[in-house]
Amino acid sequence: MGDDTKVALVTGASRGIGKASALALADAGFDVAITARTVNEGEGRTEANSVRGDDPIVPIPGSLETTAKEIEARGQRALPIRMDLLDRDSLLAVPGQVLDAWGRIDVLFNNAIFQGGATMDRILDLTAESMTKLVVGNYVHQVLLTQQVIPHMVERGSGRVINMVSGSARLDPPAPAGAGGWGIAYSASKAAFARVAGGIEAEFAPSGVHAFNVDPGNVVTEKRRALRPKDAFEEGFGSEPPEATAAVVAWLASSDDAMRMIGKWIYAPKLCEDLGLLAS
Repeated sequence: MGDDTKVALVTGASRGIGKASALALADAGFDVAITARTVNEGEGRTEANSVRGDDPIVPIPGSLETTAKEIEARGQRALPIRMDLLDRDSLLAVPGQVLDAWGRIDVLFNNAIFQGGATMDRILDLTAESMTKLVVGNYVHQVLLTQQVIPHMVERGSGRVINMVSGSARLDPPAPAGAGGWGIAYSASKAAFARVAGGIEAEFAPSGVHAFNVDPGNVVTEKRRALRPKDAFEEGFGSEPPEATAAVVAWLASSDDAMRMIGKWIYAPKLCEDLGLLAS
């Protein structure tokens, strides 16, 4: 494996869509740097996402340790780095660690999200502090991380930034948060982040850096399954496998045809099906 191997940086890769995407990128020939808060298997826990206190703290599977082993089993290098979206110092240090280790970052997949505090709070439960954490974790710090990567991509003359967005940023909730709907503070933070890819494209496309928005649909993550075996969103909206989004992420990261998706809201399950990216 030489220095010409492309490198992807995937945030929130201990489980769910992030892990599936890290593995899909490894299958596509990328070495993969991965970040998350959970470093070792067995350390993962859910966290309260509402002031109503109706979510218990329970163990959840997944870790950087496990994802790294599965990347390496595919014949690619893995670089696990602990990162917390609310810890600015840990976040800003990540790109430098990847560049020190491997000398390049060809793809950044901003997958991680902050889900604590006001994610499922109703309007009268929101506070300035809880809303600020969501906007910082899901918008401000993600932009700061991206800022550390783009100059390197510009210098190399190429790079792709893939941002995880959410249908909640475009749709009104069908019911109150916790009763089949979602919290508006979370959807507002994701709506803000959904504007970033277009700005990257407008400013840096002439330098060879391109950006995409990817909507995974309703994916029932390990956290949601641990908290609610019967998920209200799954009953109302169905559910999509994380592998569908992962396959789209790998395609966007590596295919020349991906340029036709610039400026579009990419609904990953539909594009995955249209392109036949999964066997089933």
